[in-house]
Amino acid sequence: MGNEYILEMSGISKSFSSVKVLHEVDFRIKRGEVHALMGENGAGKSTLIKILTGIYSRDGGTILFDGEEIHLSNALESQKIGISTIYQEISLVGQLSVAENIYIGREIKRHGVIDWRAINQKSKELLESLGLDIDVTKPLNSYGTAIQQMAAIARSVLIEAKLVIMDEATSSLDDDEVKVLFDIIRKLKAKGIAVLFISHRLPEIFEITDRVTVLKDGYLVGEYRTADLTRKELVSKMIGHDAENIVGAERKYRDVESEEYLRVQDIRSGIKLRGIDLTIRRGEIVGLAGLLGAGRTEFARVIFGIDRKDRGEIWIDGKPVEFKLPAYAIEHGLAFCSEDRKVEGIIPNLTIAENISIANMKKVSRFGVINQAKQRAVAEEYIKKIRIRTTGTEQKIKNLSGGNQQKVILARWLSMKPDFIILDEPTRGIDVGAKKEIEDLIRKISGQGISVLLISSEFEELIRNCDRVEVLRDGKNAGSLVGEQITENNIMSLIANGKVETGGEQSA
Repeated sequence: MGNEYILEMSGISKSFSSVKVLHEVDFRIKRGEVHALMGENGAGKSTLIKILTGIYSRDGGTILFDGEEIHLSNALESQKIGISTIYQEISLVGQLSVAENIYIGREIKRHGVIDWRAINQKSKELLESLGLDIDVTKPLNSYGTAIQQMAAIARSVLIEAKLVIMDEATSSLDDDEVKVLFDIIRKLKAKGIAVLFISHRLPEIFEITDRVTVLKDGYLVGEYRTADLTRKELVSKMIGHDAENIVGAERKYRDVESEEYLRVQDIRSGIKLRGIDLTIRRGEIVGLAGLLGAGRTEFARVIFGIDRKDRGEIWIDGKPVEFKLPAYAIEHGLAFCSEDRKVEGIIPNLTIAENISIANMKKVSRFGVINQAKQRAVAEEYIKKIRIRTTGTEQKIKNLSGGNQQKVILARWLSMKPDFIILDEPTRGIDVGAKKEIEDLIRKISGQGISVLLISSEFEELIRNCDRVEVLRDGKNAGSLVGEQITENNIMSLIANGKVETGGEQSA
């Protein structure tokens, strides 16, 4: 068994203060396999990975790597023995060249001087072996997320990693970029390198992984061959009960006939937005689909006044408006949940109560002095309303799971009683249970007359929740789908060709 498995973790336990977060967990990975680690937020996945990579110490249990028992005290030690971790947020240096990032700390020297020609040539050869032909002398940040991740993978190959951990590595990639990444994963597998793959996107799990280990509430649920599971069975094991109401739920279409709330016409900005139109009725959920770079987030930022438009008009309730700052948009009843909750959403060292009230201080303060009792009361109201899992209003938001952090951000805006809320990738990087709760909440608030613009890279999410889907392509409208027209094939056809090939109608 020692030969077959590159990694064997046995009886791993971990507590923080008096709370036990891992309960004698076993986890193992074969050489040259792609293995998924699955579980809801709070299941213990991150803690287990941090113990494996030396960031956390374990309270109990043993770890065998490549047949030897290991005791790591930091991430650098894990790299030295052949464990490489690629996170959702790239941890390389954007200002340095691609080649410099690949060879940083391992520079080739000649007569004591760094041989940049050799570094550039070998970096190019290494990337070409992974199927990527790019200019390695250009700064890393001049390329998109996918290329940056390929550079991180190339570095893993360079340091002769025996196990590569990919933690939500696909969350910022479009479908074509994911295909490239999966091709590289298959090449790593062919080289005998094991890949620990963490993703909340179920189709990816079934496409690329050989086996799956499921955790729930810090306990091992089981280890399975991916091919032996259905999607519903996997989700059921993750959440601990039948997943019929989460996976494959029947879509209930609505015909929203309320009055028009928002109209946006011919929005243009730089090279990203080249003339986009949009209308939203009160209580309507309108989805915004398109590939990365299509202009979805840029369009939302212009509507909310974060970025300036070059031309175009915005009307609310039939009256023209001009939002030079987000504060003006907020005064008109608009709210915006950014796709990057860690950078533009949460304030990590503040409490849940402080994070909820931060955008609506007038409600909890008087003469510039915060009424902490009111602040707590507002937080408690929304903790109950949208079922935020927390120890209390004074818990720091950074200690919540991703799904609960997202709920706090939603609570922040809902406490302001908005008329219109923009949700940019609201379920990215959160588990299926929390995803369902947030989707239920989106439908609930639309039922209260709040209009919703839902931006999502997951077609299934748009299909499940939207009354209408507007597809963007190259900064322009590609078409509009309503009701039963909202299918994956139709969305993909509009993205690819600007037309529906299955007989559905499209907007001009």
